[in-house]
This record gives sequence, C-alpha cells and structure tokens, in this order.
Amino acid sequence: MATGTPDLPSPQIDTSRAHPARVYDWLLGGKDNYPVDEAVGRKLPSAAHDAARQNRAFMNRAAAWLASRGLDQFLDVGTGIPTEPNLHQIVQRTVPTAKVVYTDNDPIVLRHAEALLVSRPEGVTDYIEADVRRPDQILEHARRVLDFDRPVVLSLIALMHFVPDDQDAHGIVHALRAALPPGSYLVLSHAASDLYPELARQVTAEYAKGGIRLGFRTRGEVARFFDGLDLVEPGLVTATEWYQRPPAPRPEGSGIYAGVARVP
Repeated sequence: MATGTPDLPSPQIDTSRAHPARVYDWLLGGKDNYPVDEAVGRKLPSAAHDAARQNRAFMNRAAAWLASRGLDQFLDVGTGIPTEPNLHQIVQRTVPTAKVVYTDNDPIVLRHAEALLVSRPEGVTDYIEADVRRPDQILEHARRVLDFDRPVVLSLIALMHFVPDDQDAHGIVHALRAALPPGSYLVLSHAASDLYPELARQVTAEYAKGGIRLGFRTRGEVARFFDGLDLVEPGLVTATEWYQRPPAPRPEGSGIYAGVARVP
C-alpha cells in the first residue's frame, strides 16, 4: 500500500544551485543530478565517493538489523534520491507489514517519489517534502501514518552535517527524538571533523563554493545527538566499524561516525 504525494503537479527544480541530495546521487553514480551538482562532486576528493558508499552500506545494515528485531515503523528524514535497495525494500523483506515515511526537501526527490512508494501490499510507504529544520511539520505528517504509541525508528543518514551549529542541529534532533516512545531507535551517521581534519576542511570548502554549508563535527559533538539514549554495540564508531551480524564490512578507513541507539 502506498500513500503520499506523487500525483502533485511537477515540482519546480532549481538547476542553478547545487543541492546535497543531488550531489550525493552523483557520488553514488546516479543520474538524477545536474551539471551544477556534478561540478561540486568532481571537485571533491575520492574519499567523498567512499563516504557516500559507506553511509549507504551502514544504513542497509542498521535497517536490516532493526527489522530482524521486529521494528516495523520507520521515519527516514533526508531520504535523498531513490537508490535501490531503498529503506522500505530492506525492512519489508523481513517485516512485510512495515510502514516507512520518507522526508526530503529537494523537489527532485518528490519527482521520484513513486519509486519510494512501491511498498509491499501488506505494508505502507509515504512521502512528504519537508525540511529537517521544521521538525514539527515532519512529525505532524508522520503521525498520520505511524503510530507514535509504538516504537518508531528515526533515521538520519548523512543529514545533520548539512545543518551548521547556527541552525541548532542538536535542538532539531532532540525535537524529533522527543516524539519517540520508549523502545524506539535513532539511527544516525555524520561526517567527522576530527578523523581526517585536512580532508574535512577540503570537502567543506568545495561544498561552500557550490553554495552548500556544512557543519562537520567531532566525535564528542556527534555523541551529543545520542544524549540520554542507550547506544547499542559497538557504540558510536566509524561507518565501516558498525555491524551486528557477520560478515563484517571490509576493513577500511572512514571519515563518518555512525551509531544506533534505543530510547529507554
């Protein structure tokens, strides 16, 4: 079953400015981007391609593990352009009745929302075009689909480093977390400023040239997003170090912190 807004008029897409979702799509080898996005991507170091791949693989592992534990409601904020397997495809393999609400603020993602809404008949997928800086708007819509009296998984993959400190990134995440009932989970990955500092400065500078502000953070600053939650093993680690079931991902360096935590 699918709900959502794929039947709305074609959204207006600004092709004169780069957008994080489209740059990310280019880094993953996708085709739903424009020359302005490619221009930013081509100036990024090769490690940016690795980071995009590592983020995606972490999401896959975390979602599959949570579904294996019976979690059946997911709120994915900062969805990005559809890339298979999408979150609902991963979790509905294990829990066919799972409900997934996707959220992004790029009109091109809305244009491709039909790909996100191809749910198994037993389950539900939904999509809302909204900005993470408006958590109340996201939660108002999500409550129409998800039952917030039962556990919900909040997924924030490679998103919050696009929210600098002057836009209250920690306050935004805590507002979203505050709506989650006990037994819910937060899944979050975030670019590090302290693992490879020179690389982080280079990536930040290239994105800034494309008009995209970044707020990479230290491990301690990323850990604040999980304050008051119970981190599951292996804790807050790099994206390539996080796994629950063998086989482990191949050993490689990563400039991305990742963690999964339970709401007590």
